[in-house]
Amino acid sequence: MEYMQAPPSSSQGNILCCMCGIAIPPNPANMCVSCLRSKVDISEGIPKQVTVHFCRQCERYLQPPGTWLQCALESRELLALCLKKLKSSMAKVRLIDAGFLYTEPHSKRIKMKLTIQKEVMNGAILQQVFVVEFVIQPQMCEDCHRVEAKDFWKAVVQVRQKTVHKKTFYYLEQLILKHKLHQSTVRIKEIHEGIDFYYASKQHAQKMVDFLQCTVPSRSKASQRLISHDVHTNTYNYKSTFSVEIVPVCKDNVVCLSPRLAQSLGNMGQVCVCIRVTSSIHLIDPNTLQRQILVALRILLVIHEITPCLNKVRTVTTSSDCTFAFACLCLQHTLAEVWVQKTSEMDSSHQYHCRTFLGHLLNIGDLVLGFDFANANINDEFLNKMNPHHVPDVVLIKKSYDRMKRVKSRVWKLRELERERDATDTDDERQYNEFLEDLEEDEMLRKNVNIFRDASKVPVESETDDDGAPRISLAEMMEDLSLSDATDTCHSFSCVLIRWCNDAVL
Repeated sequence: MEYMQAPPSSSQGNILCCMCGIAIPPNPANMCVSCLRSKVDISEGIPKQVTVHFCRQCERYLQPPGTWLQCALESRELLALCLKKLKSSMAKVRLIDAGFLYTEPHSKRIKMKLTIQKEVMNGAILQQVFVVEFVIQPQMCEDCHRVEAKDFWKAVVQVRQKTVHKKTFYYLEQLILKHKLHQSTVRIKEIHEGIDFYYASKQHAQKMVDFLQCTVPSRSKASQRLISHDVHTNTYNYKSTFSVEIVPVCKDNVVCLSPRLAQSLGNMGQVCVCIRVTSSIHLIDPNTLQRQILVALRILLVIHEITPCLNKVRTVTTSSDCTFAFACLCLQHTLAEVWVQKTSEMDSSHQYHCRTFLGHLLNIGDLVLGFDFANANINDEFLNKMNPHHVPDVVLIKKSYDRMKRVKSRVWKLRELERERDATDTDDERQYNEFLEDLEEDEMLRKNVNIFRDASKVPVESETDDDGAPRISLAEMMEDLSLSDATDTCHSFSCVLIRWCNDAVL
């Protein structure tokens, strides 16, 4: 402790301390430092030991009354938090300096050196340096307490799609991983026809809903349930639920459009094939290659004859409030007339004739996947009202390759979300492997997906297999991660006879 005084002039003499009688420079108290210290303690009332609460789970400090802050040791944030603990007791003194003293990290102690000033007897200003010790006491914060109690979510996003296939969910899973939207979730649960994302705050759930609406065709609605109400502070505690329903259309589905919608899309055919589902649904008319939901029978057919048709380029732009607003002729496919036969009817002469957009891929004897309209019992309002002559017997979807070879030659893998599952569906592995094949066949689809190289397999730099199956090049792969292998499905068609025609048929 020391007192503050004006610098003495050259003619100023010493005085005697009124308590002990030693000679001292003049000061308003007329007392030496030792006697003044024995009479006055300006740090009186300031606690020398204070408790600070610390949450071990999230490593945050409590700032009363209910705020938890992330502070590093000896940081400015921690210094401010500790000084606020002493603010009320230091109202009558002036803080001059504050700083940390070194303590062992495991000691659960924080020591702070303070320098304060105060005016005492007859206007004398005293300055004192002392140490305050802060004892760290463990205390679980409310957020971590709810986590441990397994009842910690405040908002849930329920994503549903009423379809038999999960291709859209597999694609959505990769987008979520790429944009790291799963990091703010506290729980992910997979259930029938969908998946639930649980969040500790409503803002994070709303961010997920906005992402889904920008990524896949969907509609959403929100609701909330009152959990508690404090009548004294007029505060409410709600749990929010966001329901997101994805349009029930997946890649490779056959879609029957209403006559009005088909007319608004440039008079395209009512029976179309979905070739891609992203933020919008991409349809193609297999009869005209015009590019713009239905549960049918997937069967195995055999191609008997293919007649390629020449493309006539044309573009049609229309306005519509029914999901689509643009239609054009697809130049990535080749229109062809095909004769096919079911693999289950190879011993008969029964064949089916149809047009397909896969003319650039099919050859004699190839296996193709398709939908059998001739023998399927379909209950659809628009399809039943169509002219039977306009309903194709067979709609071809995609070319099929040797499944075992594709799995063995696959040298890449994908990440998966860590989630709870109610029950494992026996069909999940087949559907997942079907999604992997879609990635190999569709370059546009895999642009939004992080693909990782599988270090356990030897890579081969080739864009196709021996049988022509497409591959993902090494340039598109990233390092690291593991893959849950799956098996695939799809029924096949095989080409037996092909006849090329020089005449254009449209």
